[in-house]
Amino acid sequence: MAPKKLTHQVTLELAAGNAPVVDLGKMLGQTGVNLVEIKKAYDAATAAQRGDIVPVVVSVFEDRSFVLRLKTPPTSFLIKKALGDKGSSRPGHEVAVRQLLTRGTPNWKSLRLGQHPRLRNIIDEEIDLAWQGKKTSLDALNAAVARGNALLDLSK
Repeated sequence: MAPKKLTHQVTLELAAGNAPVVDLGKMLGQTGVNLVEIKKAYDAATAAQRGDIVPVVVSVFEDRSFVLRLKTPPTSFLIKKALGDKGSSRPGHEVAVRQLLTRGTPNWKSLRLGQHPRLRNIIDEEIDLAWQGKKTSLDALNAAVARGNALLDLSK
């Protein structure tokens, strides 16, 4: 069987678990694809992420069949969600600090600094020495890495 011929491919940012048919219609109405079926498939695939914005790439083929490819939520949405839907009083700082102090998501398996207060203390001490002019920034960062690795026993 020959592969299907792709006729349209559109990326949409939709509300997870509750895609508005109006938005689907604006972008996909001219393709002749069944919008209700796309909505049902998208809503079923994103039901666990309800309330998030989940981008989807909709590929429509010449026989009016379709394939959905879900993407991760946009960074701007995740930042807004991390701030609790309010603006930051310190742009560029507040979210980064909160990320270091929180546990990871199920998709994030690596080490989180928030679980290691001693690491935070090492970083704070080295940054203070750099601010006081007792060490260069590079020396302070290198010392923080060395002390952190020794604490975690990663340097062996």
